[in-house]
Amino acid sequence: MSANSFDARSTLQVGDESYEIFRLDKVEGSARLPYSLKVLLENLLRTEDGANITADHIRALGTWDSQAQPSQEIQFTPARVIMQDFTGVPCVVDLATMREAVKELGGDPAKINPLAPAELVIDHSVIADKFGTNDAFQQNVELEYGRNRERYQFLRWGQTAFDEFKVVPPGTGIVHQVNIEHLARVVMVRDGKAYPDTLVGTDSHTTMVNGLGVLGWGVGGIEAEAAMLGQPVSMLIPRVVGFKLTGELPTGTTATDLVLTITEMLRKHGVVGKFVEFYGEGVAATSLANRATIGNMSPEFGSTAAIFPIDAETINYMRLTGRPEQQLALVEAYAKEQGLWLDPNAEPDYSEKLELDLSTVVPSIAGPKRPQDRIVLANAAEQFKLDVVNYVDTVDEAGVESFPASDAPAIHPNGTPSNPVPVTAPDGTTYELDHGAVTVAAITSCTNTSNPYVMVAAALVAKKAVEKGLTRKPWVKTTLAPGSKVVMDYYDKAGLTPYLDKLGFNLVGYGCTTCIGNSGPLPEEVSKAVNEHDLAVTSVLSGNRNFEGRINPDVKMNYLASPPLVVAYAIAGSMKVDITRDALGVDQDGNPVHLKDIWPSESEVNDVVANAIGEDMFSKSYSDVFAGDAQWQSLPIPTGNTFEWDAESTYVRKPPYFEGMGMEPAPVEDITGARVLAKLGDSVTTDHISPAGAIKADTPAGKYLTEHGVERRDFNSYGSRRGNHEVMIRGTFANIRLRNQIAPGTEGGYTRDFTQEGGPVAFIYDASQNYQAAGVPLVVLAGKEYGSGSSRDWAAKGTALLGVKAVVAESYERIHRSNLIGMGVLPLQFPEGTSAESLGLTGEETFSISGVTELNEGRTPRTVKVTTDTGVEFDAVVRIDTPGEADYYRNGGIMQYVLRNLIRK
Repeated sequence: MSANSFDARSTLQVGDESYEIFRLDKVEGSARLPYSLKVLLENLLRTEDGANITADHIRALGTWDSQAQPSQEIQFTPARVIMQDFTGVPCVVDLATMREAVKELGGDPAKINPLAPAELVIDHSVIADKFGTNDAFQQNVELEYGRNRERYQFLRWGQTAFDEFKVVPPGTGIVHQVNIEHLARVVMVRDGKAYPDTLVGTDSHTTMVNGLGVLGWGVGGIEAEAAMLGQPVSMLIPRVVGFKLTGELPTGTTATDLVLTITEMLRKHGVVGKFVEFYGEGVAATSLANRATIGNMSPEFGSTAAIFPIDAETINYMRLTGRPEQQLALVEAYAKEQGLWLDPNAEPDYSEKLELDLSTVVPSIAGPKRPQDRIVLANAAEQFKLDVVNYVDTVDEAGVESFPASDAPAIHPNGTPSNPVPVTAPDGTTYELDHGAVTVAAITSCTNTSNPYVMVAAALVAKKAVEKGLTRKPWVKTTLAPGSKVVMDYYDKAGLTPYLDKLGFNLVGYGCTTCIGNSGPLPEEVSKAVNEHDLAVTSVLSGNRNFEGRINPDVKMNYLASPPLVVAYAIAGSMKVDITRDALGVDQDGNPVHLKDIWPSESEVNDVVANAIGEDMFSKSYSDVFAGDAQWQSLPIPTGNTFEWDAESTYVRKPPYFEGMGMEPAPVEDITGARVLAKLGDSVTTDHISPAGAIKADTPAGKYLTEHGVERRDFNSYGSRRGNHEVMIRGTFANIRLRNQIAPGTEGGYTRDFTQEGGPVAFIYDASQNYQAAGVPLVVLAGKEYGSGSSRDWAAKGTALLGVKAVVAESYERIHRSNLIGMGVLPLQFPEGTSAESLGLTGEETFSISGVTELNEGRTPRTVKVTTDTGVEFDAVVRIDTPGEADYYRNGGIMQYVLRNLIRK
C-alpha cells in the first residue's frame, strides 16, 4: 500500500470498469518530464513505502535537472519479468536452489516464489540444422526436443511449482515478438489498480517493447530473479536523450535502413546508461512495427531504453493483435489522463537532443563485425574489399606470404584477395568458393521478423526473382525463422510461401536462430573448403547482432541487412557483388536481372500487408499459447515445491552459490597476491566472455561431456546447457575469437598459468582450477566498453566461478557491470585517460587491491589502491554506483542478499 504522501491516489472510470490510479499531476514539475520519467514517477508514487521509496525520491524526480549528471538513486519496481529459455533456465535453477537453501537455513521454501508475473518464452533452443526442404521445420523441432528434453521437463516442473510463472512452449515464436504481439499489457491491471506496464527481461532486446510505449530493458538473469522475488531495481535517475523524427522514409528504404542509421548516430553521440526517447511529428508517421524495430536495437546503440510514447498507432496495433476492446479503451483513457499520450508538437525537457529527417535515410547494411558500422549499400562491395584484408593472410604472385591480417594495409596492392577453391556438391555439380562468398543468408531475429512490411518485401523479392528464373547460389545456406506463427499465416494467405521455398527460404523454426549462433552447420563440403583453405566467407542476416565468432564458427565476416536484401544476397552469392549495380543473374531469356528489377514498390508491400494480415491470425495463434502441443504436454515432470535433482544430468545441476552460506555475510576483504586470468582489449562483448554457440570436443567443456558419457553429436550448444554450471564454467572466456594478450598468438580460451614454472599457455578453465587450488585470487584487465552486447548472466556467473575477484576496465556497458556486482565481483575502472597499456601492465604481474574494506563500514569508497609487484600503482575508480549495489556486494551477491532478507521476514 502506497504511503500516498502526495494525495495522488484517485479513480479512473473506463466504461463500466473503475480503476485505482496514482495521478502524476499531483507532483509539481511532472508535466515537463519526458515520457519515460513520467512512467518512473508513477512507479514511485504507487510503491512509496516511506523507507526504500520516500517522498524525497518522488520530489527528486519531479524536480529532475535534465542537465545534471545522474546522482539520485531510486528504486524501480517493474510490473513483470520476461525471460527467454537460455537465460530463463538458470533463473529457475537458481530459484529451485534458493528453495533448498531456505529450507537448510530453517525457513519456508514457499517464500521463494515470483511476486511479479514472470513469463518465459522458449525461443533460443531451436537450431537450423536442416534447411531448404519442406520438412526442415519438423525435423528441427524433433532435434530440439531430443536435445533439450531434460531442460524442458525442468521448465514444465517450474510452471507447476511456482505461482505467477508461465512458459510459452517451443515452436511458438521469439520472446520479443511474442511480447509485443500478446504478452505486453501497455497498461497493467492488478488488484483493481491500473498503472503503466513496465518490465525487465533476461535479454537485452527486451527494449523491443519500448515501441509500444512500455518501459523496460534487459538485465542479467541475476537481476531478473531479484525482481521476480519483489526486489526493486536500484538505479540512478538517468539522462534522457530526445531524438526528434521529422519527415517520412523515402521509397525503396526499409525499417532496417532506418534503424542502422539511428544506431550509427547514437553510437557516435554516446548514450550508454541513458534513456532515448523519440518525439516530433515524424513519430506519428512511424508505424508501430518500425518503432518496435528501433526499440529492439537499443542495446546496439548502447542505451538503457529507446521508447516511443503511446498514441493512436499503439491502439491500432493492439487492436490488430487481438487485445480486448476494454483493454484498448483503458490504455487510451489512462494515457490521456496521465499525460502519457503523444503530443507531436511537444518538446519535453531533455538532457540532450538529436534529430533525423527520415527522408535522408538510404539503403544500408552493417558489418563486418559490429551493428553500428553502417555501410551505404551502394558502397558495400568496395568496403568489403577494404575490410577483407583484415581477415585473410594474403599471398603475393610468387607465393610468398605477406601482409598478415594484423598488419594488413587498407588496400592490398594486388586488389581484393582471392583464393578460389573448387567444390563438389553432393549432387555432383561443381562450383568455386572464394573469399566473400555468402555462405549464410538468414531471415531471422525479432528485430525484423516482427515487421510485416520488411517480411512481405522479402517474400515479394523472392516471388519476382523466381518468376525471372533466378535461384540462390548453391553454397548459400538459406533459412527463414519467423518470430511468430502469424508470419507464416500471412505468407500463406498472400500466396507467397512457395516462392520463398523455391529459393530455399523454407521455414526452419520459430525462434532466435542465426542471430544468436544457432545457424547450424554449413554443408559439409562448404565447411571443409572454408577451413582447409582459410576462406573469409560471410553471412548476411536480418538480425541485430553480428559480433565476431557469434553467427557460425566457419564464418569470419557478418553483415546485418533487411530481409529483402538477405534474399538478394542469397541470389548474388558474394559480398564482392555490387548488388546496386551488378546483375544478380540472368532470366530465362539470358537477360541480366538487377536488384531494381525485383524490388517491390511501396504500394505492392502495403497492399499485401492490408489484405493478408488480420486480427483473426493473432487471436488464433495466441488463443492457448501456454498450453503447448502434444509433445510438450506429454513430457513427464516431477512434483513438489523442491526439485528432484538428477545427479547424472548434464543439463540441469544444482549450482554451488549457497554452499556454506550463513545468515550473516562475512566481512568484505581486500585482495592480495592476485594474478591476471585475462588481459583484454577494447569492445570485448559478453559474447566473448559468456559461453555461446557450439561445444567443441577438444575443449574443457567437450572433455567434461565426453567424460560423462555424452556423444559428440549430442553435445548441443552452450546456451542449451546453461542449467549446468560445470559446462558453463569451462566455456567462460572460451569464444573462438577472444584474444587474451597474456597469451599472444592464441585465439580462444587460453591464458598463461603462473602456478607452473615459466607460465605455460593453458586453457583458462584449467589455469583457473590450479589458481583456486593454490588459493590465488584472480583479476581481469580490460579496455573500453567491457561487457557490451547481450545481457548474459553467465558472463558474470562464469567469471565469479572461475575465481575472479575483480575486473579493471577502462569503461563498462551497464548490464555487465551490474551483473558482476550481482555475483560478488568488484568492477573497477582505470583512472581517466589511463589504460593497462599506458601503465605498462603486461598481465604477468601480481596485484593487490586495498581500501575495499571501507565497504564494511557502510560506505562505498570512491577509489581503491591498486599495486603490483613491479611497482605500478594507481587509484582505481570503484564502479559500485548505488547503495543497493553496495549491499549486494557486501552479501557476496544479489541472490545471497535476497535470500537473507526473505528468511528474516
